[in-house]
Amino acid sequence: MKANTPDNVDAYINQFEGEVRQRLIQFRSLILEEAPNAVESISYGMPAYKLSGKPLAYFAGYKHHVGFYAMPTTHETFKSALSKYKTGKGSVQFPNDQPFPSALIKEMLQYRMQNL
Repeated sequence: MKANTPDNVDAYINQFEGEVRQRLIQFRSLILEEAPNAVESISYGMPAYKLSGKPLAYFAGYKHHVGFYAMPTTHETFKSALSKYKTGKGSVQFPNDQPFPSALIKEMLQYRMQNL
């Protein structure tokens, strides 16, 4: 990622190339498909989505993975499904050399929306 923080999601995504950019586009599409009323912004230097004024999810691009941040309670609920990935309290890293887990991300988003 470049040193300057972009001021919108298009600018954020466009600073990446190749597989990382494609995965970021997939994240954005999934979020907007599942939560069409979500408000899109940049927060903590990454794309952020809020629903009814509450954080829904964030994502970020890195050289070897894309990060997904859907709040600690969501990650705890999906602990088993996320066990094959590197995780933190409220984060998961999806390696760029593995298939993009669209179905899992959709499930996580649906859970998060139900538990805002």
